[in-house]
Amino acid sequence: QVQLVESGGGLVQAGGSLRLSCAASGVAFSTYTMGWFRQAPGKQREVVASISWGGANTFYADSVKDRFKISRENAKNTVWLQMNSLKPEDTAVYYCNAYAGATYDYWGQGTQVTVSA
Repeated sequence: QVQLVESGGGLVQAGGSLRLSCAASGVAFSTYTMGWFRQAPGKQREVVASISWGGANTFYADSVKDRFKISRENAKNTVWLQMNSLKPEDTAVYYCNAYAGATYDYWGQGTQVTVSA
């Protein structure tokens, strides 16, 4: 059974930092592209960042470039999202995603990030 468990969300003041973690089980983690998505109230889910299976390639949404960093350690089946200089508009539920094709597309339950002004 595939499980992605996010942690590290919470309430932080603008300008602060949080580090999200996603621990995966039941998947061949090192073969999956891992991503972080977020969904704010009344908005569609959007990609925040992704990292290739080996970690060599990363992608960031323009809104988080130079503030967020995605990383992974395949030996620990874990992916992280370091979020710095947080803004109120970063407030959302953050979801971890493991992707290896349409049939192999898994999501975590989400973790709430709230940034106060």
